[in-house]
Amino acid sequence: MSDAGAPTIEEPGLTTRRVTRRRVPRHVVAALPLALTGLLCLGVSGNVLRPFEHITTIEAKMASKSDFFKDPEVQRRLLRHGIRVDIHRLGSRGIATQSLKGMDVVFPSGQPAAKLVLDRQDRSVRSVRPFVTPLVLATFRDYAETLVRAGAATPQRPGGGGDTLYYDLDMRRFTGLLDGVDDRRDPGDGTGREADTWNGVGFDDVSGDRSNSGRVLVRTSNVCESNSAGTYLSLLAFVVNGNRTPGTLHADDTRRAEDAVRELAAGIRPLIDLQGMWADEQAESYFSDLGESIAPISLIYEHQYLAHQIAHHDEHGRQDTSRVLLYPTPYVLTEPQLISLTGKGDRLVEIIQKDGQLRRRAIELGFRVRFSGEDGSSEDLNAYLREHGVQVPADNPDQTKAYEPALDVLEEIIDSVGDCPPPVRDAP
Repeated sequence: MSDAGAPTIEEPGLTTRRVTRRRVPRHVVAALPLALTGLLCLGVSGNVLRPFEHITTIEAKMASKSDFFKDPEVQRRLLRHGIRVDIHRLGSRGIATQSLKGMDVVFPSGQPAAKLVLDRQDRSVRSVRPFVTPLVLATFRDYAETLVRAGAATPQRPGGGGDTLYYDLDMRRFTGLLDGVDDRRDPGDGTGREADTWNGVGFDDVSGDRSNSGRVLVRTSNVCESNSAGTYLSLLAFVVNGNRTPGTLHADDTRRAEDAVRELAAGIRPLIDLQGMWADEQAESYFSDLGESIAPISLIYEHQYLAHQIAHHDEHGRQDTSRVLLYPTPYVLTEPQLISLTGKGDRLVEIIQKDGQLRRRAIELGFRVRFSGEDGSSEDLNAYLREHGVQVPADNPDQTKAYEPALDVLEEIIDSVGDCPPPVRDAP
């Protein structure tokens, strides 16, 4: 049979569906290497899970040593421990005499305020004294050289030559300039100038075309709130009392001892209250561009000055030779104490005790770090200063230390000089 006329049947065709692939946006592709790099860095540093960790906020009242906890590197290190410190700034004695409700730790800058805090606690507390720092008088070169001419200061010799940053200050002679009494019966220059003004002790001769007829005095913060001012008072009291700790001469006779302390307080009050209104923290004013016009001499801590010099040399390649330090003789060494008030505070105290990197950072910020109960190790600090081109302060050949009086004696002196308000106690 013929196939002619039969219908033609075509083979079925396979139809495929074209799938259009979505392209990844270019900006996403460009960002991928950065994201991967960041993830790798987080993994290497151990921070890959940091966003998911719980951060504990610790409420703290601190005085000048809050500089340590405000440092960005210290803050980053504490975050690695899961800790953030919320700082409430207040003078050390203010910390000790005002309410501590809601606080986890306090960090007074010296032992008198620390003892006041500890005496208020009804629980066993943890505390640490991580570093020490001397109390110093910060001034400017022409004023320091004026004190040299007046016989009250001696320049330290820098190892590499050049202008020194440091002077030793004879406090007995210096207090003679603070008392407002003309000690130069015969100035010898025919001018009849008063001895206890800056021009009276030769500032206008040293500075050339500059003059200052103001009184010689030290600008301090409020003695009712500040550890530095209270410690400076105890230094003045020690010197005026014949290099003896006040309150010990008549220790066996309470009445005579109290009368002697009041008489001593009345004697040293004129040495500091000529500044008028109490000032705030001194370091910020001293290191400002107008520091010299604000006060010729300011009371600060050594670590504040050394931290400034380290930062100045790192930025400018040279020391700030216009600002200098006066190291008083007798000397005073302050011991800041971090005191825990709660369980969260205990954790911070433990970290400060054990973290070696935080101790290293304290040295970089100008502190003399304590080791094994010593007063303060200077060798690591001195080495760091040399590495950063900053002159190392020399040990004063006169190692007389001004010891603070018993707490009740010091409180009597502070209250007498400062007319301080009564302390605020927490309600039971």
